[in-house]
Amino acid sequence: MEQDVFLGDSPVRIVAIGAGNRTNKYLEYVRMHPDRLQLVGVVEVNANRMQRIAEEFKLDSNHCFADYNDFFAHPFPADAVLIATPENLHYDPCIKAIEAGYHVLLEKPIAQTLEECNDIAVRAQRKGVLVGVCHVLRYHPYFMKIKEIVDSGELGAVISINHTASVGLDRSLHGFVRGLWSKEENTNPMLIAKCCHDIDLLLWLTRTPCKRLTSFGSLRWFRSENAPMNSSDRCINCHIEAKCPYSAVDLYYNRRDWISNFDIPEGRTLNEVLLEELRHGRYGRCVFHCDNDVVDHQILSMEMESGVTVNFSMDIFTSDDCRETHVKLTHGEIDGNELRLRVRKFRDNEERVFDFSHISKKPFHAGADLKLVDDFVKALSCKEHKLRTSIENSVESHRICYEAERSRLTGKTIELGSYS
Repeated sequence: MEQDVFLGDSPVRIVAIGAGNRTNKYLEYVRMHPDRLQLVGVVEVNANRMQRIAEEFKLDSNHCFADYNDFFAHPFPADAVLIATPENLHYDPCIKAIEAGYHVLLEKPIAQTLEECNDIAVRAQRKGVLVGVCHVLRYHPYFMKIKEIVDSGELGAVISINHTASVGLDRSLHGFVRGLWSKEENTNPMLIAKCCHDIDLLLWLTRTPCKRLTSFGSLRWFRSENAPMNSSDRCINCHIEAKCPYSAVDLYYNRRDWISNFDIPEGRTLNEVLLEELRHGRYGRCVFHCDNDVVDHQILSMEMESGVTVNFSMDIFTSDDCRETHVKLTHGEIDGNELRLRVRKFRDNEERVFDFSHISKKPFHAGADLKLVDDFVKALSCKEHKLRTSIENSVESHRICYEAERSRLTGKTIELGSYS
């Protein structure tokens, strides 16, 4: 190992590669704790975003780059990089960062293939740098409570888990039909792009590798042959828009939902930007006339080496954007929907209820984003601190997702052996 992970008591100096929505969430930790983490550079192709970050954090102009290759070609003192670029731009900058000796906080998913994921893990171990993956569910108070109860042993051993990810129609239309995650070649299969969080959570709860799995799903609805008769290819010009549940006009212009990624150049208004997008941009397209190819529903069944069985379901046709989990154990059960968690013991029918509704709408995933960054900083500052979402832990969840996609496409049950 060429580098000791331990950095001591000095603030960790980090460079952000990508300055979009997720980066801004993680940078809140810098705003709150400048004595622990300092932003010293930024890489961002969007000039407006780069300027905004540079001005807020008073960055030297020589530490601001439009291309990450320029950053690596002109190094300056820094300890780590945060990579929150589009998914097809995770692997290359991550490898370059590792080889340059930087620690890495990497937005999920890790990369676009299992081979790339594993390569990052191997190179990080060889170079002696820490790579953390942003699986925020492990830091969310609701899921941490489930983990605490399971690990306590008070309800016995886990027998099975049912877990549902209701992605929500608005989120799905924005991200996975019209948006940047709509095509596998540009990002990843849906299970990786959206639900590797969930698979990581299930592995965290069961604490055992997957033995075999099978998966089914498809792009069932948002296809050109399902377009309503006489519909337009753009919502703003469509005579049925007023009654369509998938209207971009309603989502963005009327309700003002999912608009945080629309940049407003100086001298223009939000209304002008939205109307321009509806008339000419990707987010104004009819959902039946997009180039999307990711699935809109998928199920995954796993048998773990411990004998635990896990059923996971992902669906976009829901009003709510939430997760529901039901853990069955030998002496009781746990079930909840992120707002309310119920714990029941079989003996005497004892029941406890934990209310999380008061934190459900709190920013930064109820503080989980900030706890994740704090964990990364502590792992770099204390020899004894072990990062909860290290690359070594994360690769297995990605492996399961990629194998689930192979099962979905081939119709086969996949037997999992050790991967190397």
